[in-house]
Amino acid sequence: MKRRITAVISVALMACALTPAGSVVASPASEVLARYLDAPLPNRDASHGVGAPNPDLPHRSSQIRPLLAQARSEGLAPARYGALLYTYWLVRTTEKAGIDLAQWNPRAGASANLTNLERSYRYYEDLQLAHRELRWAGMAGQVGADFGGGLIDLELGGRVFEISRLQPVMAEIVRRSSAAGGDRAVAALPAGVRALAEVGATITPADITAVIGQILVMQKNIFGDLMPLHTAYVDGGLDVVRELVRTGLYPTDVLDAFTDIASGDASRISAGNGALLRREQETVVARQWDETRAYRAPVGEALTYASTIVGSPSVAGVRPMRAHRPYDVTTRVTGRTVRVTTPLPSWNWSVFVSRWEYINAELLPKYEWQVAHNWDALAAYMRTPYDRQLQQHRVLFNLGPLAQSILDQTKVTVK
Repeated sequence: MKRRITAVISVALMACALTPAGSVVASPASEVLARYLDAPLPNRDASHGVGAPNPDLPHRSSQIRPLLAQARSEGLAPARYGALLYTYWLVRTTEKAGIDLAQWNPRAGASANLTNLERSYRYYEDLQLAHRELRWAGMAGQVGADFGGGLIDLELGGRVFEISRLQPVMAEIVRRSSAAGGDRAVAALPAGVRALAEVGATITPADITAVIGQILVMQKNIFGDLMPLHTAYVDGGLDVVRELVRTGLYPTDVLDAFTDIASGDASRISAGNGALLRREQETVVARQWDETRAYRAPVGEALTYASTIVGSPSVAGVRPMRAHRPYDVTTRVTGRTVRVTTPLPSWNWSVFVSRWEYINAELLPKYEWQVAHNWDALAAYMRTPYDRQLQQHRVLFNLGPLAQSILDQTKVTVK
């Protein structure tokens, strides 16, 4: 026994002698972790590639968890293992939602992404049902049915040129305005009206595919940005959200928002969810909406304006987009006053300032009223299977009657 102990001590002393002073022998776990430290997230913006934000990182949360434990035990700064931490919470989210992150390709189209749409928004609504304070998730899930149904219609409508039904109506509005007030009256019309009049009949299936792909990129980006935070909050509380913020991948106001959400104070919960909604619309997707509107000008303008015409969020009490600030403009032309009124929106959903005004006027206050005063009805709706929710909001094939109604209500007067 003494000989064995002596041998062990000798080996240990030899190892110490061969190891430079101050150095640490790396454990196998440390060596694996080292491969993933300071890793980039090249696909965090889904327009850059398919699948995970970094396809070279482990694909399962069970693979990432011990690496995070090792990083914390070594006292590493969260910025060093930020890609791993972010990926862990994103993968945890997709695992819970039943989404195959590695195969998630938004540019494959609406039909190919139908399961991803249904499961992601189902996850949103389930968060709201289980956690009354997570209002952003609930509203996003409810509005997602309108969004998804509209995309399916747009994809199908593009194949049969259903969108072209708007073109003659817009062309007639342009003609009437021109006859009454010339170029000045036409120039005062919303850019989307003029764009649809110009190209509404010649938009191609390829155009529809490109725009749908861009919108689905935005949907994935919203999921990828805000859902890891929500899952982290539910599973680990504010400390885990704080760790995500300390990676530098999120600003400190994200932690402020979740601190408000967790406060139990009604006004702070509203403010926190409002801050997350603002992040979604301004930070995550504003630039991509601008790019969508600019696509093959004026095609992108026409398609984003068409979505504003037909858009009708299903939150109780919310007016359709076209009913918010309908077009009513008076123009002075060579001593005459030309007034054009039409039940068309004077704004375009793809413009952040206009979109945020509509959200603040309609979606935010009316959804919050539902949560506070009509929870049972809201919860019952959210428990409806999501495929049924989505199919209830197929609106594009009502374009014929809608277009005729718009034309019937358009008035051009000259004084």
